[in-house]
Amino acid sequence: MPSTPQPVTPDPPDAIARPLLTQSWLDLTFVHWAVDPADVAGLLPPGAVPDALGGVTYVGLVAFRMHRVGWLRLPGVPYLGSFPETNVRLYSVDDHGRRGVVFLSLDASRLIPVLVGRLGFGMPYVWSRMRVRHDDDRTVTYTASRRLPGPRGAGTRLTVRRGEAIVEPTELEHFLTARWGMHGVFFGRPMYLPNAHPRWPLYRAELLECREDLVAAAGLPAPAGEPVSVLYSPGVPARFGRPAGPAGIPTP
Repeated sequence: MPSTPQPVTPDPPDAIARPLLTQSWLDLTFVHWAVDPADVAGLLPPGAVPDALGGVTYVGLVAFRMHRVGWLRLPGVPYLGSFPETNVRLYSVDDHGRRGVVFLSLDASRLIPVLVGRLGFGMPYVWSRMRVRHDDDRTVTYTASRRLPGPRGAGTRLTVRRGEAIVEPTELEHFLTARWGMHGVFFGRPMYLPNAHPRWPLYRAELLECREDLVAAAGLPAPAGEPVSVLYSPGVPARFGRPAGPAGIPTP
């Protein structure tokens, strides 16, 4: 753990003028459970340790719609670049104090993006049957059932009802959502991939239904008890910059 991690800020610390990737994240629901940092430390990539708040870290189940993924400054792809996704993620910090997330799994409904993510970048994408349905103007249901590589049938069914808008997020709500990069292993090397997007429009949400086994499928104990935080956001456009290596130097 660095002696002084970077502060948690609602806005990105750096702009990304020349993006490597662009995309929008829409209709997001964030569901989080508290976990002991010792229980997740072994699942993080080299150079990263659990990022904790008050001695506790978190596992997140985040369901949303990916919209128009694009490379560089090219227009986003309308069909192959738009699909439902659900990820299981942890919270990390590295020796340079850079806070981020670590994805243990990313379920998506488009096969080609799954293959590109797995084979091209070594990310834990999984091909799944998925749907995002608006039951009314405040209620959203997310469903997922895994196809390949499995475990087949693992999935989620989440239904949330959007509540009041959050004018000033709590310290925990900032900690869980204001993450300006991801730690991972790309092309066999530990890397940090920065991102930037406008400040989250957040709403507190009521979890009406939660049937999931993706957390256990990712190698964690199944969540015990109610989640400590349930949030909803209509979404933001996002940009990803060039990955930076362990020394903090961007790759060419």
